[in-house]
Amino acid sequence: MLQSFETLDVLRDGVRLRVRRCGRGDPLLLLHGHPQTHAMWHLVADELAREFTVVMMDLRGYGDSGRPEPGEGSRNYAKREMALDASAVMRECGFQRFAVLAHDRGARVAHRLAADHQDAVTRLMLLDIAPTLAMYEQTSLAFAMVYWHWFFLVQPPPLPEALIESDPVRYLRSVMGHRHAGLEAFAPEALAEYERCIQIPATAQAICADYRASAGIDLEHDRADVAVGKQIAQPLRVLWGEHGAVGHSFDVLALWRERASQVTGRSLPCGHYIAEEAPSLLLEEALHFLRNPS
Repeated sequence: MLQSFETLDVLRDGVRLRVRRCGRGDPLLLLHGHPQTHAMWHLVADELAREFTVVMMDLRGYGDSGRPEPGEGSRNYAKREMALDASAVMRECGFQRFAVLAHDRGARVAHRLAADHQDAVTRLMLLDIAPTLAMYEQTSLAFAMVYWHWFFLVQPPPLPEALIESDPVRYLRSVMGHRHAGLEAFAPEALAEYERCIQIPATAQAICADYRASAGIDLEHDRADVAVGKQIAQPLRVLWGEHGAVGHSFDVLALWRERASQVTGRSLPCGHYIAEEAPSLLLEEALHFLRNPS
């Protein structure tokens, strides 16, 4: 997979970030979700690289990027910190301004990146999320049953870490396989890469820190934005799976219109893993959005 992409590492504040790069044209940053890696883009990245300089990275705590200690309140995994990682990667690649396409956890990083670095992010496409604060405040039983890991991973250490580490592949397959499309949605080589990376030492600690940050310090940052009326100013396109829990549980467009000034979007006939379940539709949407700056 992704053999046309060069591999490089970027070091930021002692954390090594694995980066893949290919293409030409305007820069486009791709950010993956949980419990995956940049490999989730393997069905769309080559086509995007025909028109854009595509930069993919593994978020800290995932893939082949570093796994720093969580720090007090898991602040080393705050989305603000991860957004600084992304900004540093793009600067290292020579880009001061860039568009972002992001899924799941990566989309939460992208939300913070666009909010904190408005001069850097030109356009933003987010896949299958609503704003984190709204999702926690409006959680329903139906949502919690599908997104059980949100509430499992934030429990105090060391229990979630120990349970994941007892069989990390089983954990990954449970999270990914119990959604709409099952494990059949994933190419064997991609699934093998996710399984390899979740077995890297300290991954369970990092994953838990990511989610604990989202239920703690990230909400503080979001509430601070809401309190002063801070919005995402860049054009924002949101897509969600019509068979996924996010679209069933939340009014996705309405919630994003509370947090951003230029929002469009729609559902696609798939589940949560849009880039792997509906790559052709995603490419159509992404290319139209990214090609048309007006």
